[in-house]
Amino acid sequence: MANIDILLKYFPDLTDVQKHQFSQLQDLYAEWNEKVNVISRKDIENLYERHILHSLSIANVIQFKPGSEILDVGTGGGFPGIPLAIMFPKVKFHLVDSIGKKINVVNEIAKAVGLTNVVAEQVRAEKVDGEYDFVVSRAVTRIDVLYRWVRTKVSHQQGHEWNNGIICLKGGDLTEEFSKLNKKKYKLMDMSDMFEEDFFETKKVAYVPIAR
Repeated sequence: MANIDILLKYFPDLTDVQKHQFSQLQDLYAEWNEKVNVISRKDIENLYERHILHSLSIANVIQFKPGSEILDVGTGGGFPGIPLAIMFPKVKFHLVDSIGKKINVVNEIAKAVGLTNVVAEQVRAEKVDGEYDFVVSRAVTRIDVLYRWVRTKVSHQQGHEWNNGIICLKGGDLTEEFSKLNKKKYKLMDMSDMFEEDFFETKKVAYVPIAR
């Protein structure tokens, strides 16, 4: 079994199924990364900290309700979508990326770990059909651009303690970037308050509600 201790440190209530699914990801990503570069080579050794736990910071700030639909924009190799799909097996995830090779990897990994709540598709974010409770994203583009891409794809039907909107993973000083939202509401949460590893020191979870 791959070392998932860092996940259990922060999420001790994972089921046996979830533990098994998470433990398979190291070998799967190492194997696929040899064929399609979805993770930087040096980061494969730090997969659980820098990719999986990083993705699960979203699960630290919101619990998606069963039946919710989540759109992961620019998923790349499946982050944050695949870790979140393991964490929330009763939530539907639509993972999109414009690069077909990466979507192939996502589909193969989702199938290998037995995820039935993931659909991965090669499509640009602005071309996606449908409505979603939340849009998630990890370092894909500036927040004002992402907002423009997805604002019409967020459902106005509220079912969570938070209003539907965008939840994305960001790093560094975001003052200038978020000033482009033109006084729209947003909230920034420090990952250093969630995780003690140095990697998370400058990382943040950003939440932007979308009013319809």
